[in-house]
Amino acid sequence: MTPTLTISRLTKRFQSVEALKSVSLALEPGRRAALLGHNGAGKSTMMKIVLGLIPFDSGEVSVCGSAPGSPAARTQVAYLPENVAFHPALTGEEQLRHYLALRGENPKQATELLARVGLGHAARRRIGTYSKGMRQRVGLAQTLIGRPRLLVLDEPTSGLDPVSRRDFYDLLDGLAAEGTAILLSSHVLTEVEARTDSILILSGGELVAEGTLADLRTRAALPVAFSVRPAPGHASALAATFPEGVEGEDGLLRLRGSQSEKLPLLARIAALGSAIADLDVIPPSLEDIYSHFSRRDGQ
Repeated sequence: MTPTLTISRLTKRFQSVEALKSVSLALEPGRRAALLGHNGAGKSTMMKIVLGLIPFDSGEVSVCGSAPGSPAARTQVAYLPENVAFHPALTGEEQLRHYLALRGENPKQATELLARVGLGHAARRRIGTYSKGMRQRVGLAQTLIGRPRLLVLDEPTSGLDPVSRRDFYDLLDGLAAEGTAILLSSHVLTEVEARTDSILILSGGELVAEGTLADLRTRAALPVAFSVRPAPGHASALAATFPEGVEGEDGLLRLRGSQSEKLPLLARIAALGSAIADLDVIPPSLEDIYSHFSRRDGQ
């Protein structure tokens, strides 16, 4: 399958600062990639290059087989910023009809696009009355004009409530299922952990980690946590068996072990049989993995 987005040995400098250092990646159709990194890691710079907004110094970038910013690439890529801005006096339908006309598309598609993002009921309300979540949906509807093959999203759920965030990711899931590639920057790691296919971690302009969450967990080899609830009357025996554990006020005993210690620990817990009421095995979170890979030189 030909990637929708290909970046090879991409380097970008701002005077003496090297913002991107030989970054390479590929994003295939229908894949959702989360781009993670601290402020100044190079995320915005990479997005601007993909959109054709700024030049780069060396390397290669291909957007649907074309150079970024070229007429061919612009017809295939759409961008949604963190904070959208629409005319408050226009209705959602009027705003979209305007953008459709500018694109040379049939303005009558406005109602269909708004319905697709869950705003059919508010199509004729003024945008000034919309919540932030509704305005973000208008922005997503705008990005769908012309059926782009690549969506670039910069903190798209910032400021949204949990229900609006869930609904927004449901929409993205549907677009990905249709073959749209999605490059998404976010600081909300708990969201992207469950709703993306691959993780890209930038640190100091370098792509320090890339892969699925399972791949990165294996590479990081971080400790695994265990949460053990003793059966009534067995708390003391459990604590004596695992003196390295930490007892919480909730009655749970918490243990940590390396990847090589995981199975031996499980065997020791299982040997206690009916003395154990419940057990949770807690793998490293994306936040743990992100902290591990974004730390430079072990600092």
